[in-house]
Parts: sequence; structure tokens; C-alpha cells
Amino acid sequence: MTDFKTQSAGYLANHMARLFEKGLYRRIEPLGLAPAQFMTLLVLWDQDGITQQTLRLHLDVEQATMANTLKRMERDGLITRRAHKSDKRARLVYLTDKAREMRDGALSAAKAQNKIALGSLSASERAQLVSLMQRVIGQMKTPNAS
Repeated sequence: MTDFKTQSAGYLANHMARLFEKGLYRRIEPLGLAPAQFMTLLVLWDQDGITQQTLRLHLDVEQATMANTLKRMERDGLITRRAHKSDKRARLVYLTDKAREMRDGALSAAKAQNKIALGSLSASERAQLVSLMQRVIGQMKTPNAS
């Protein structure tokens, strides 16, 4: 069974993701952020004022997970939710000034985590790894992959 763990892309990707998350958490926790909040902020920093459904699709998370994350972010003063002008069922998610001000510090923390995690790779290896990960993610997002 050990060979499976050392050769399984899924096992290794999951393990690597958990280690990245732990390292990221240590770096963003002083800012008052959790990894799920950081991922949500990454989307909102690029596209403020979108629906919860749009956020959920960007992040590939379940509706309940997204709802819980947004509830915590609203409680922590990172977002506000406002009614959608044309869709009475939808609410738009907006960043607060507090969340906008966290951007540089949070991105620096994430870059530091990436630098440590990928420190043993050359620049070309890092670029290749990221490219391969993007391709695998794209493949798994196709309708027949899940």
C-alpha cells in the first residue's frame, strides 16, 4: 500500500494541499484570516460585488461551505451582502475597507508560503509544476471527469 501513496497523484496532491494550507494558516492567522476566507478574498479582490453562487463556482465548493465561510466573513467585518437589483433571490457580496486593506499583507503571506514550499525547485520546475497543476485542474473540471 505504501507504493500507492508515494505514486498516487491524488494522494500526493491532497497531502501537499494540506501542508500548504497549514503553512498558509500560520502566516495569515495573525491577520485574522483562515484559509477558506483567504481563497474567497482572492476572488473578491479581482471581482468585487458578485453573487454567492458565482463565488462558489470559482472556488469549487459546496453551497453550505460557501454560506458558512461568508457568514464568518460577514461576522468578522470582511464582507457585506446586498440585494441584487434584478434578481430578488440573489445577494451580492462586497468587500469592506478592512478586507481591501488586508490584501497586500495576505498576498505577501501566501507568496512566502509558496517560496518556502517550492524552494527546492528551479524557476523552470516551478513554472512546469504550476502549468501541470493547471492542466490537471482543467481536466477534472470537464463534465465527464467527476
